[in-house]
Amino acid sequence: MYLVGLTGGIAAGKSTVAKRWVEQGGLEIDADQLAREVVQPGSLGASQVQAEFGQEVFNGDGTLDRAKLGAIVFADPAKRKKLEAIIHPLVKNRAKELVDELPVNTIAIYNVPLLVEASVDLPFDLVVTVEAPAKEQIDRLKKYRGMSETEATKRVSSQASPAQRANAADVILNSNQNLDLLLKDADSLWLRIQREAFEKLSA
Repeated sequence: MYLVGLTGGIAAGKSTVAKRWVEQGGLEIDADQLAREVVQPGSLGASQVQAEFGQEVFNGDGTLDRAKLGAIVFADPAKRKKLEAIIHPLVKNRAKELVDELPVNTIAIYNVPLLVEASVDLPFDLVVTVEAPAKEQIDRLKKYRGMSETEATKRVSSQASPAQRANAADVILNSNQNLDLLLKDADSLWLRIQREAFEKLSA
């Protein structure tokens, strides 16, 4: 198996790159989906979140009210750290389980926004970060997710810095450019990934 760690700031373009690579034969594991999975009704994560934040962050059907919880934790760094201390280990364990189950001839992409923050230590063959300027991230969050300037700024500033992600990455993809150019860069990198995967799996 060849494992790519794909990270980047919020609204920087990770999902666009991941989708492109899936279209070209990659298998995606999405950390955001895992973060939802580990707090499903009746789960250990849900009970831990309830113990820490109360029943008011849950809907009547037992599902987590992510918007309400997000408003709480992104307004208070201490509360965000408490939530992360619950979610990160559960997501990390689930991701490891999924990676361990993959066929040996797989090229897997672990799409993980908080690779640095969660100290993700899977056996990556390559780590890629997709980066855009903070102003561009904020503008995208306002345009596509309906956030206010304040909300968007808090989300961006809550994450690792571009320098921290770059320090953890082998490759930086610049998404502060036309979409076609970003996809062209992603395609070129995918050819490298395929080549390295072939070499690894043929050894």
